[in-house]
Amino acid sequence: MSYTAPVKVNTSVTFIAMKMRTTTFCMNISLDGYCDHTIGNPDEALMDYFTGTMDDVDLIFYGRVIYQMMFPYWEEVAKARSGTAAENRFAEKLISINRVVVSRTLDSADEQTQIIRSNPAEALQALKQQPGKKISVDSVSMLPELITAGLIDEFQLVIHPVIVGSGRRLLDAGSLQEKLNLQLADTIVFKSGCVAHHYVKR
Repeated sequence: MSYTAPVKVNTSVTFIAMKMRTTTFCMNISLDGYCDHTIGNPDEALMDYFTGTMDDVDLIFYGRVIYQMMFPYWEEVAKARSGTAAENRFAEKLISINRVVVSRTLDSADEQTQIIRSNPAEALQALKQQPGKKISVDSVSMLPELITAGLIDEFQLVIHPVIVGSGRRLLDAGSLQEKLNLQLADTIVFKSGCVAHHYVKR
């Protein structure tokens, strides 16, 4: 666990200020703001980018829909090495990371996955206080609640050069009570026309 220097207060009691884990939200979206996983066909460079985003992550916080979309598909790719070289690298990295999935209906999960039944914001807040690396949040349905609770520290949004006209919006109208101001930390432009933007909270 990472700590700052002790802070002395008037009561002569010394407190240790704990540095909380960073949470990062990563998602593909179209030019018109839809985030269905079928909007694009990532090339090798983009797959390697997604693999690289997990270098500093040791826990993924899923909603049920995306969890079931990712598993067991990528487990099978990693086991059989049935994808491209870049896909295999992504699969191997993904399945090595422990997972939490929030679901009221999921009956069971593998040994690397913990199921949480309710109160995702409360659960994520507790996880942020535990020792470890970054937590990657992978859920569109829980995003408004987690933003409102102040629990998302970074956004990594990959914009695909496509207009799809329908599907799941990243955020529905009225889902946030207040706007969230962000600061652009980095931008990567890929030959495919995709653009990855990395934002942090101000």
